[in-house]
Amino acid sequence: MIALDTPLEPIDAADATFATDNFKAGELIGRWAAAKLGDKAADAKIALLDLTPSAPSVDVLRDQGFLKGFGIDIKDPNKIGDEDDDRIVGHDVTNGNEEGGRTAMENLMQRDSDINVVYTINEPAAAGAYEALKSFGMEDGVLIVSVDGGCPGVLNVKDGVIGATSQQYPLDMAYKGIEAIKQWAETGEKPKTTEGLNFYDTGVNLVTDEPVDGVPSISVEEGMNRCWG
Repeated sequence: MIALDTPLEPIDAADATFATDNFKAGELIGRWAAAKLGDKAADAKIALLDLTPSAPSVDVLRDQGFLKGFGIDIKDPNKIGDEDDDRIVGHDVTNGNEEGGRTAMENLMQRDSDINVVYTINEPAAAGAYEALKSFGMEDGVLIVSVDGGCPGVLNVKDGVIGATSQQYPLDMAYKGIEAIKQWAETGEKPKTTEGLNFYDTGVNLVTDEPVDGVPSISVEEGMNRCWG
């Protein structure tokens, strides 16, 4: 049995998993956002737009990776919302879609209208958050970051809706998975995991046209050449 994109729980329920390192994906956008703000990161007001209350592992990994990358003590890395950093305005759920992103952003803006950093689980949620901010004339003062790297999301980076996104590669997951099945059928050999991980990492790249020192990234043009969907 092979899992693609989202690891099973426990992960060893599958013989092999091909997926993005979602913690690293979150960490990249967190590091980028903190570097982009510079000294102002110490006084940031952060909204986190997650997936669902019964969050699967990918939701936790991206959220916690972002916070760690931003420089926040994440306490239990397997739990969303146990942090006590004053920069966190709060978490809300989006169901990973634009409408959910808009509603979640509106809810958190009512809690604190000075939000200037928005993390989102994916790019549709980011687009919804942007629309909510725009309706209040706040879109220019808020930095939005996200994860996925689909073509619409990369276009949103190009258009300035999203500052940076971490791009994953689902076609590589599928390709590597089929290769592994073929290898097992021919030799009985199971695929190896990436060193230091309990799955095969199919890679992630930060996509932005505003690179910062110390955080590797690719351009929007390259992101468009590699995007999907």
